[in-house]
Parts: sequence; C-alpha cells; structure tokens
Amino acid sequence: MTPAIQAIGLSKRYGSHTALHGLDLEVAPGTVHGLIGPNGAGKTTALRLLLDIIRPSAGEIAVLGVAPRMGGATLRRRIGFVPGELRLHGRMRGETMLRQLAAISGETSPSTMHDIADRLGLDLQRKVHTLSKGNKQKLGLVQAFMHRPELLILDEPTSGLDPLVQRTFLEMVREARDGGQTVLLSSHVLSEVQQAADRVAVLAEGRLVAEGDVASLRAASVRRLRATITDAAPEAIDRALRGIPGLDGVDVRVTSDGALAEATVRGEVDALVKALAQYRVAEVTIEEPDLEESVLALYHRGEDRA
Repeated sequence: MTPAIQAIGLSKRYGSHTALHGLDLEVAPGTVHGLIGPNGAGKTTALRLLLDIIRPSAGEIAVLGVAPRMGGATLRRRIGFVPGELRLHGRMRGETMLRQLAAISGETSPSTMHDIADRLGLDLQRKVHTLSKGNKQKLGLVQAFMHRPELLILDEPTSGLDPLVQRTFLEMVREARDGGQTVLLSSHVLSEVQQAADRVAVLAEGRLVAEGDVASLRAASVRRLRATITDAAPEAIDRALRGIPGLDGVDVRVTSDGALAEATVRGEVDALVKALAQYRVAEVTIEEPDLEESVLALYHRGEDRA
C-alpha cells in the first residue's frame, strides 16, 4: 500500500540555520498521525515542505503518491489544510468566503459546509473581519473539512478554540479517519494528540527523536503526583512509594492537612494507585504529562535502543 505521506532525508536550511535535519516520515492511508514537539521544533517547516509552500534543501517527498512540486493544483484539491498562523480578512460573509474557497478546492455540498459550521458553533452570516480569533479558526476548519479531502494536514488546529469545540474537532478527526481519510495533526498539546492519533512522531530542535504508537508514548510519559494522606506517618508513606517502578523524586513531608507526598511518575500509574489505596487519601492529583519532559524521556529511550 502506497503511503499517504512519505518523506526521506528531508532537510531545510535557512543560511547557516538548519530548521529540519534529515526527517524520515511515513504516514499510512486512513490513519491519524500526530506530529508533536515544542514551539520551534520544526513541525510547521515540515508541513510547509509537504505542501510545496517552501522547497527542501535536501531529501525526497511524496504526498498521495505525487511529488508536491509536480502535483500542482490537482494535488492540492485532494488536501485540506489549516495553517498554524491563520489570517482571514475581508468584509464578506463567512459563507461567501467559503463558497469562493470551494470553487478552488473542489466540489463541496452547501449542506456539508453548513453542517460543519453548525457543529463548531460558527455563524456563517457574520462578516469575516468581525470574527474573533476562535471563530476565524472555526472558519479555517470548515474550509479544510468541507470538500472531504483524501488528506488533512492540520497545523495547531485548535488554537483559540474553547474546550467544548476542541472536543468536537477531535470527533471530526476520528470520523474522518473512520471514513478513510488520512490526517496529519501537528500540535504542541500532548493530550490532544493522544486522544486522536494512531501513531506519533516527536520532533525536537528539527530532529525526529522518537516515533511509535500512542501506547508507547504514554508508557514513556512523565506525570507529577501530589497526594495528601491523613492516616500514616511520612516515613511509612515514603517507604511504600519508593518501591514502585517508575516513581522517582519522592518527597513526603508533614503539612497542616496531613502528609503531603510529591513525586514524578514515569509510565503507567496502576501500581501507584494501588499503593495509595491502603491509606486514607484526602486529596490526590496526577498532572497531565509535561511535553518537554516526555520528549526528553522518549529521546533517552531512543538512545538506549541505539
């Protein structure tokens, strides 16, 4: 089966600065592939190269089986794209803008356009220049999805969206995959990618530092634990927690509310939850993985395998 996206040794240099170092990336058809990394990692550069917005300094690219520089308008009509910095202006109504874009991107059903706008809570009768950042982002999502492209390339697509609309967007991504479309989703929000992606590629400083399925990413993720325990001495809690695999940086101290335990958790939390269950826990929080720490953990795993 031909990959929906294939990049081999993809590099981009701007003078003495290298934004992307020899990226190898393959995205299977009908899947959601996450591209994550902190700001400045090279995600947007990679997407612009795939779309022929900029040209590579080295390497080869095939998108839907075609070299982007050779595909022209025919290839672009098969792709839905949301840029990382979406700039929409004009005094026309949102619906008018979408109809003009539909004339470029390919055949679009007016009912599909309105259905997507309704799901996102977007009023297409409002003029574009009056829309908030979040509503402009919704307009960008409608134009990307409305012609049901074979490939969706989405760069930080939930920027400016409230949590409820973000949830709707993730549903749309899963529906697109279930309908046979391919999605390349770039984000610096780890939880967003974990909810939607089948596989994930991790970029840092322009390099691919790890790649694998979402389960592998979760296994290497880093969380922070804070638990207040009211029926045990700090020394006993410390001994119980220190024997748990993946738990380090354990600090247990007395507070006015009881014993406060803080630690870093790497990987699964099942053993930790079972250890805490023997005590009376007044409060517990396990924070969402910090992306930079997770990337670092994945990078070290890659070094170990090498």
